[in-house]
Amino acid sequence: MERGVRLGVDVGTVRIGVAASDPDGLMAFPVTTVQRVKGKTADAVAELAAIVADKAATQVFVGLPRKLSGAQGTSAEDARDVATQLSERCGVTVRLVDERFSTTTASASMRQAGRNAKQQRQVIDQAAAVVILESALDIERRGNLDRVTEMIPREGGDD
Repeated sequence: MERGVRLGVDVGTVRIGVAASDPDGLMAFPVTTVQRVKGKTADAVAELAAIVADKAATQVFVGLPRKLSGAQGTSAEDARDVATQLSERCGVTVRLVDERFSTTTASASMRQAGRNAKQQRQVIDQAAAVVILESALDIERRGNLDRVTEMIPREGGDD
């Protein structure tokens, strides 16, 4: 596993949660929540690209929300669009990773820690991004990135 900070991104229609790893990819921790304005995805992507640059991230894992059947719906299309725009904008490797149950897992963990639903609202997206990133780090440690995640190619690039 190469050294470098990795980011996890949980794309929602209202908020985008962001998490980061340490440079050795051992731990994931919440970073921030990016607010989205309908019709202004480029603004949210610009903010994400600034976080990538600020953290000097080497990879970004964007959660791909699938239905229980494995099919992709409108939320998956939205996540794929954000991932594609981010890949074009920041020039680092962006991968999609299955994120079924990330928000549910994050919510359960927060409930166990004593946070009620109202207390969770402002940080649940960050917590879901941590779950996505932890999953991606585990996949990477096992050497399965190419089999389990989907790399987003950059237009005009040689990816």
